[in-house]
Amino acid sequence: MDAHIRDLRYFVAVAEELSFTRAAAERLYISQPSLSRQIRQLELSMRAKLFERDRRTVALTAAGAALLPRARQIIEQWEGAQRAVAAARGDRILVVGFQTRIGRGLVPSITSALPDWELRFRQVPWRDPTVGLGDGQADVAIAWLPLPGDGEYDWTVVSTEDRWVALPTGHRLAAHAKVDFAELAEEPFVALPVSAGPMRDFWLAVDQRSAPAVVRAEAETAEEAFELVASGRAVVLVSAGNADLYRRDDVVCRPVAGLPPSELAIAWRRGDRRPAVRALVSEFIRCMCG
Repeated sequence: MDAHIRDLRYFVAVAEELSFTRAAAERLYISQPSLSRQIRQLELSMRAKLFERDRRTVALTAAGAALLPRARQIIEQWEGAQRAVAAARGDRILVVGFQTRIGRGLVPSITSALPDWELRFRQVPWRDPTVGLGDGQADVAIAWLPLPGDGEYDWTVVSTEDRWVALPTGHRLAAHAKVDFAELAEEPFVALPVSAGPMRDFWLAVDQRSAPAVVRAEAETAEEAFELVASGRAVVLVSAGNADLYRRDDVVCRPVAGLPPSELAIAWRRGDRRPAVRALVSEFIRCMCG
């Protein structure tokens, strides 16, 4: 029996969260038993176990790790087909790309401000530094700067946030109220993929280092990064807002002294002059900047 796109979405959500509870409650808005049933059905379909799990942890099996990038690709292709058909029908749909949880009261504010449009929010892995703008997955992106400097995108900064560090709870610096970046210089870090380009360098604070960062692991999403931190393998820099949005019991976040702040922007393709895109950008700016 062939898998449905819905089943692949469920699988990707669990794989990125590495938690059935969080995937069900925060990403999919379904009950955990329903999610577990769908994953079991997908495993039967694939004739392979996709997750190893016990009462406390969830991890991808080798089969699950092999499926994950292909599942993401299938979902992306399907959504691209939906957008193409919708455009041919003249449907009023806009896609907003993002890489970390949006929060900050944006989604309900923007949705209510554009009642004549259907807004779809798509999480884009960190390997895409354009947050979906480059290949047309997204019409507008909520993006952490820097974006690629090729002149193809415009943006407006809507929030400036200090950089914090996420530490495992037992870390030697976890008890500090604030951490100086010099104390983190030799720590092993979680890095964004190499394809993230300047954004990878920014979240490793390359410009503030006198020696190359020690990269212990790479992560495609914030959820993966926080799991690596919780495991004790590495630390990672995050924005102040995301330190709050991704709060969890096994990770401690502290402000970092000695780093310039991060900037959150609303971005769009420079050549995209559709009135709906401009209206959406204006609403984001109004909601964030007042």
